Amino acid sequence: MGRAFEKRKHTIFARMDRVAKQFSKIGKDIAIAVKSGGSSPDGNPSLRRALQNARALNMPKEKVDAAIKKASGQGATDYDIIIYEGYAPHGIAVMVEAATDNVTRTVANVRHAFKHGGGNMGTTGSVSFMFQRQGVFRLNPEGIDRDSLELELIDHGLVALEDGESDKGEKQLLVRVAFTDFGTMQTALESRKLTVISTESEYVPSTTTELPEDKVDEVLKMVAALESDDDVQNVYTNLA
Repeated sequence: MGRAFEKRKHTIFARMDRVAKQFSKIGKDIAIAVKSGGSSPDGNPSLRRALQNARALNMPKEKVDAAIKKASGQGATDYDIIIYEGYAPHGIAVMVEAATDNVTRTVANVRHAFKHGGGNMGTTGSVSFMFQRQGVFRLNPEGIDRDSLELELIDHGLVALEDGESDKGEKQLLVRVAFTDFGTMQTALESRKLTVISTESEYVPSTTTELPEDKVDEVLKMVAALESDDDVQNVYTNLA
């Protein structure tokens, strides 16, 4: 949705403790990865990605170690990954990715956020057909010949190579790939010894909808309410 959109969203979310939220999200990603593949990153690609993202956020090592230890112990929390779908005000499609240990609590909170924000929570499949799940690799562009890299990565499922920025305005290259080609692309990037800053998956809209300024703010306020929930990991929309 672009850098301007992100800057504006951050302004609206100014009252949220975004760093704490990001650390909580990474902590859950680590827990889910450890549960599914063990505590050694050498044999657990999901954990390697989570640790990579933790470093990108400058998450303190003691917090990372604590999250791994907690997820490895007896009685560790089991999280279910659930996707909720619906519409924000003015017909904007919304997908909500949650990681929860209490589905009843989470669905009630998500439904309330939709209703209170002037939207409507839908059923499974009501808006997901408008989105494609993609893997997104953020690279340090220093020393990269962009044209050559683009040609090389096409054979590994490259969907798009885009310019991007970090929250601090640092230049990045975004490598986008269909999620089914995620592992293939990760191997291709690792074999080229490229500096991958972070790795994630996103639901990308096939088309976007533009709204006037005042209506955009209504949508973003509902998105803010959803993102402020402890169980919500990510929110995606088709807002231009």
